[in-house]
Amino acid sequence: MDDFFFDGVDEAVIRKEKDKARKLRKTSWWQAKISAGRCYYCAGNFAAKNLTMDHITPLARGGKSTKGNIVPACKECNTKKRSMLPIEWQEYMDANK
Repeated sequence: MDDFFFDGVDEAVIRKEKDKARKLRKTSWWQAKISAGRCYYCAGNFAAKNLTMDHITPLARGGKSTKGNIVPACKECNTKKRSMLPIEWQEYMDANK
């Protein structure tokens, strides 16, 4: 898939949402999420230190840093997903089986 470039989301909004995500990363809610050790996308099992925080709807696509939009992802899935929306990610995964 081609790289995505989005200029419709204000940089100040993205900075604010990233700050919210950093605060959520310190909560017991997030610690419980990563301690389960499961990647949201591939369902693989990983050590908590090997899971990253991913926005299901990326900030660059208008997503928010809320508990309903943040999931643990392995580094490989998070890197591959980039700024894809869930439907785009599913299409990518289906095409690369």
